[in-house]
Amino acid sequence: MNPLKHVAIIMDGNGRWGLKYKKSRNAGHRAGLNTVEKIIKETINQKIKYLTLYAFSTENWKRPRKEIKYLFSLLEDFLITKIDELNNQNIKLKVIGIKNFSTKLNKLLNLAEKKTFKNTKLQINLALNYGSKSEIIIALKKLKKNNQIINEQNLTKYLQTKDIPDPEILIRTGNTQRLSNFLLWQAAYSEIFFEKKLWPSFERSDFKKIIKKYKTIKRNFGSI
Repeated sequence: MNPLKHVAIIMDGNGRWGLKYKKSRNAGHRAGLNTVEKIIKETINQKIKYLTLYAFSTENWKRPRKEIKYLFSLLEDFLITKIDELNNQNIKLKVIGIKNFSTKLNKLLNLAEKKTFKNTKLQINLALNYGSKSEIIIALKKLKKNNQIINEQNLTKYLQTKDIPDPEILIRTGNTQRLSNFLLWQAAYSEIFFEKKLWPSFERSDFKKIIKKYKTIKRNFGSI
């Protein structure tokens, strides 16, 4: 049976779900938070140690300003109302990406990371203003600055996921089959599951089916 320490998820389809069922993209983003909570619970139930959620990419700044503002207000409310609950559940929150947000949101993110830093049951990596290409370029620049040899081991030390195992599973909801600049280095040997359901419709049972399927896969890593 394949070991499973880390699941990464591209939470795609909130806006489309909102337009389809509520005639509002923002309603879809709000509904997507309910799915986040369900998947966190199932991740704990499955005794998985790391969960990485792609919440906002470096390319998402191209979206309408009103939608971006609403997304960040949802995140602020989540941090204000849920961080103590996460902390009480022994869950650690880590942000990967560049914290280039409002003073209020940056403060809330820093406080959440500080408050939950020592927690050990589950680490949630929230990918915010994250882009894998820029992450790799920044890592290469640090290697050059420190006059280190460019190889896999050294590069990995400068990635934002340096202390996090690579994901064994990468899930993308929303019936779209691409990685969208997410964990391109780390997902080199991930088992990738493209899910037709839009993120707000993704259930714990769907998550469990993927995990069950993963455990039956023969993982060769280039060998026979």
